[in-house]
Amino acid sequence: MPRLMDSTPIEGELRELGPLDFQLVRRTGDEPLFNSLLEQYHYLRYEQPVGAQLKYLIWAQSRPIACLAWSSAPRHLGARDRYIGWSAEARRCNVCFLAYNSRFLLLPWVRVKNLASHVLGRIALRISQDWQNLYGHPLYFLETFVDPGRFRGTCYYAANWIRLGETTGRGKASNSYVPNRSIKHVLGFPLHPRFRELLGEVR
Repeated sequence: MPRLMDSTPIEGELRELGPLDFQLVRRTGDEPLFNSLLEQYHYLRYEQPVGAQLKYLIWAQSRPIACLAWSSAPRHLGARDRYIGWSAEARRCNVCFLAYNSRFLLLPWVRVKNLASHVLGRIALRISQDWQNLYGHPLYFLETFVDPGRFRGTCYYAANWIRLGETTGRGKASNSYVPNRSIKHVLGFPLHPRFRELLGEVR
């Protein structure tokens, strides 16, 4: 049963919000709350990530205000692969050093200017170490998709993410070259100044 949330509006300036607490909730007692919030309030609802994953629940004023889900990156993504410039062999070896932002939710009653880009910036400073702590290796690159029919991706651009290109509009199980789903913008964020060199190595 969905948990009843305090939906009293949280508004104002970012500096008035107070300290933010970034909580990793996977395999904790708050993971069901995280899953429930996405299921109730994200337009794509909750979907169990596949492979390596991190789940962040962000709190302010003793209330949850945002959820971010990260998972293993797709093995093939043309716009990203061209941007990185790695070989097929390097990609097979090193795709584990990328993470995909599969869900980003600000709860609908939270209306604080610049909060979304601030959260993305804070995550970028810590996610590689969090991944290292859990999986034994760092991250060098982040990526996500933005559906231009719904969103402009403003918070990602404000946090210095880069538009890499577009998806083909074909799922990985598609047997044709005809798009069968919406075409999305592919955005990326390098976490290391030598990301191309590191991701291009064949180990």
